[in-house]
Amino acid sequence: MKLRHLALPLLASLALLTACSKEQPASAADATPIAATQALDVLAAQGKGFTAGALMGANPVYVLFDPQCPHCAHLWEASLPLHSKVKFVWLPVSLLNAKSTPQGAAILSASNPVEAMTAHETSLRAGQGGISASASIAPEVEAAIKANTTLLERLGATSVPFVVARNQRTGAVVTAAGAMSTEALSGFLGLSQP
Repeated sequence: MKLRHLALPLLASLALLTACSKEQPASAADATPIAATQALDVLAAQGKGFTAGALMGANPVYVLFDPQCPHCAHLWEASLPLHSKVKFVWLPVSLLNAKSTPQGAAILSASNPVEAMTAHETSLRAGQGGISASASIAPEVEAAIKANTTLLERLGATSVPFVVARNQRTGAVVTAAGAMSTEALSGFLGLSQP
């Protein structure tokens, strides 16, 4: 029993090693915490993002990501082999720096957000900073990214990527911060092998 109590903080610390976190808290208009059991419903109703993968999937997986986060790029890559089985909804947030909002807006506003995200994450992983984005952002897109950032904070998350899903084997709502391999993501979601 004592080992379990020691293992949980250690696992939480390790998860933060594969995630990006903000340096300073942002002020949020609505700071009401979102219970894990309500997270899927709240994200479905209030989150603004784009869908990748199995568009008709019954159990969407929500991923809150910052376009400047290299761990988010790794999770994007790990999710690609699961696109035939899973509907992913990617919600951009602005946590890390001044490029986060314009790049998130460019991805959301793209005629094909999946292609834009793939190009962006490939560039980011190559150390090239991601896609270029205009500083001129439509007010409704900027508001959506700010709202997603507030949702991330209300979920109690302090780093990205942050995943919210329903495990397909257990039916439980599960959350995780940080990048995962394809195999780990598949297991987290309760899928059969990728």
